[in-house]
Amino acid sequence: MFIRAYLRASTSEQDASRARDVLDAFAVEQGLRIAARYVENESGAKLHRPELFRLLNDCEPGDVLLVEQVDRLSRLTSPDWVRLRGLIDAKQVHIVALDLPTSWTLTAPADEFTGRMFAAVNAMMLDVLAAVARKDYEDRRRRQAEGTAKAKAAGLYKGRPANKARNAAISSLLSDGRSWREIMDATGCSRTLLAKIARDHRLLKATTAVETDG
Repeated sequence: MFIRAYLRASTSEQDASRARDVLDAFAVEQGLRIAARYVENESGAKLHRPELFRLLNDCEPGDVLLVEQVDRLSRLTSPDWVRLRGLIDAKQVHIVALDLPTSWTLTAPADEFTGRMFAAVNAMMLDVLAAVARKDYEDRRRRQAEGTAKAKAAGLYKGRPANKARNAAISSLLSDGRSWREIMDATGCSRTLLAKIARDHRLLKATTAVETDG
């Protein structure tokens, strides 16, 4: 049995490795050793997460998928959660979450009856916590939308702050003559954002040229 830790944060501004010390401490307390860690910055509302699926691909039957909280694994819709659970169950992987004490027993040997009982309780509680995580996600999104609508109505909404460091890097790559595909691959920006920065970049060059000629 291998213990594989999954560490996820929603955005690049959050630190997905923050939970590493917490998971390491739990493993020590339980007399376990974490064999591998899979870290990524992706929303838990997305089913397709590269590191999560790499973890599952690496798993053998009986391995443990260790997370700090169930919402680190899933903020999925019900259909997507069913699909993910199906994949995990098909691999015969045990989910152990620090906020789900019933799952801790899955790392220790047990007789058949005790093992089946805790597995059944754990499966039910996993579904409950996954549903709670999804509701929390939807509630938070609704509150954000309501706040944005109120700010717009009051003329106070300024939109999301620009990522100045990334935009400067994009502008620099444009100056170097890199292709749009190279720039999008290197920075992860969208074509829409790149088009806007390219337009601003051309305007800046034109303005600079006029001022120089003058």
